[in-house]
Amino acid sequence: MTAVPDNAAWPEAQTLLAALSPAMVALMDELSDVMFCAKDAGGRYVLVNQVFVRRTSERSRRQVVGRRAPDLFVPELAERYEAQDAEVLRTGRALRGELELIRRVGGTPGWFLTSKLPVHDDGAVVGIVSVSQDLREDDADDATMDAMARLRGWVEHNLDTRPGETLTVAEMAEVAGCSPAALDRRVRRVFGLSPRQLVLRTRVDLAAHLLTSTATPLAQIAVVAGFYDQPSFTRTFARLTGETPSSFRRRAVR
Repeated sequence: MTAVPDNAAWPEAQTLLAALSPAMVALMDELSDVMFCAKDAGGRYVLVNQVFVRRTSERSRRQVVGRRAPDLFVPELAERYEAQDAEVLRTGRALRGELELIRRVGGTPGWFLTSKLPVHDDGAVVGIVSVSQDLREDDADDATMDAMARLRGWVEHNLDTRPGETLTVAEMAEVAGCSPAALDRRVRRVFGLSPRQLVLRTRVDLAAHLLTSTATPLAQIAVVAGFYDQPSFTRTFARLTGETPSSFRRRAVR
């Protein structure tokens, strides 16, 4: 996958390819249950792995590269992909942990956890890289996955509307329609996190977005993202990302 396909020779594709790490791209072909793709700013697929191809109606990467989501997926899914991409390109903010049901035209559905990151070149966003992890397990029924998608949306909404308040496990269990013990098992299976870790990661994602896209003071970001104060925010952010909020912001604007 490190080689440039013959039909990925348009200028936007070349710019995106030049901004990607060849080692990272090569690793994507080693994954057996993770879809990977890279799109240029116009929505055309520049790179895909074989797992991605299997979720389309095509048989080879050559048949996918250069095409767009509406050419490969059912309309409802293609529209959501394009809306997600537009938001990432517009804001420069990564999309993380989006739970979605992916199906190809005429194919069987599967639950995936999707993340999309903007790719920068000389300060400009030149495309998107996306990974979608297959979550289908024998005991992971659609009702469970629907509940987890509802829970994630509820957490994000409440961080916007109640930033200084604690989101309790009891509240989260009620939203998911299960007991706290069952919630813990399901959140760990789907997201690889505990319920409290899911809330914390969502707070850190929000803080990272504000650090890279605004000049908002750190103390204000701490409040908006639901941390007790700026020192608490700084300690937690550094522990989870490996750098302080100030250095994270400086690196992002270089």
